[in-house]
Amino acid sequence: MTLYHEKSDPAIISDLPRPSRPLSWRVANNLLVSFQYAGQGLSYAFRTQRNFRIHVGVGLLTVGLALGLKLSAVEVAVIILTGGIVMTMELLNTALESVVDLTVQQTYHELAKIAKDCAAAAVLMSAIVALAVAVCLLLPALLQRFVG
Repeated sequence: MTLYHEKSDPAIISDLPRPSRPLSWRVANNLLVSFQYAGQGLSYAFRTQRNFRIHVGVGLLTVGLALGLKLSAVEVAVIILTGGIVMTMELLNTALESVVDLTVQQTYHELAKIAKDCAAAAVLMSAIVALAVAVCLLLPALLQRFVG
């Protein structure tokens, strides 16, 4: 079997036979398969990651509230984007944790802890920013609607 190297000539690589890749090592051979793999990743995260489910729920609630308060299209888009960033960060955190766990197995390693803690901190930071954005956009509309 031929090994592929990043710095290899692309013309040569395209002529080489592709190795068989069972299970998670399979490469998508068309766009539909790529979307199926992405869907499997979303499904996995939703089924197994409590925080991802929480972020999805809060995101849907926030967008629903923004639409119900008749925020502008730009304001709703900003809320959708910030919520999407939080969910994306949660997916990246899950992926990184899986790779770290695969690498260190059942052993403790300080660098693995740092990687996982920093990935979790990235999710937290994005969630704090999303909350700040939601407060800035939703609070004035809520106050106007209920106070006066």
